[in-house]
Amino acid sequence: MQETESTIEITVKVNGEQYTRRVEPRLLLSDFLRHTLGLTGTHVGCEHGVCGACTIMVDGSSVRACLMLAVQADGSEIGTVEGLGTVEALSPLQQAFQQCHGLQCGFCTPGMLMTATDLLQKYPLADDAQIREGLSGNLCRCTGYTHIVEAVRVARDHGKEIGK
Repeated sequence: MQETESTIEITVKVNGEQYTRRVEPRLLLSDFLRHTLGLTGTHVGCEHGVCGACTIMVDGSSVRACLMLAVQADGSEIGTVEGLGTVEALSPLQQAFQQCHGLQCGFCTPGMLMTATDLLQKYPLADDAQIREGLSGNLCRCTGYTHIVEAVRVARDHGKEIGK
């Protein structure tokens, strides 16, 4: 991208690494993560904030990256699914999703993982109804959510620090 007056410099910390880039004011945060930084784990589904596939963490809270402009994230700390773990060292939540078969096609999985990370960090999630309510903003076309809820329950019951 050519530096012009129509771009704005932003600095964000993503998964612990700081980035400074010039962006167009109308660039969506989801597009910034995917196309500018190459973090393609943030999926784009409906582009209206309904499906939850683009859910990430911004300053400790889950947000829909398709509803936020990159310039709005200037100065923020962002967490994406790439920051949860690696293939060699899955996070406890990712391990629970694997163990409980909490994914099928995988399209919704990054958003589910990021939403669940937020839920597990903030709420006691006393029963499956609360887990289901917490995940209700994330749509999955492949599962009946049973295994996803089970995975969140397993992660909760293991009492491990999630998302670190």
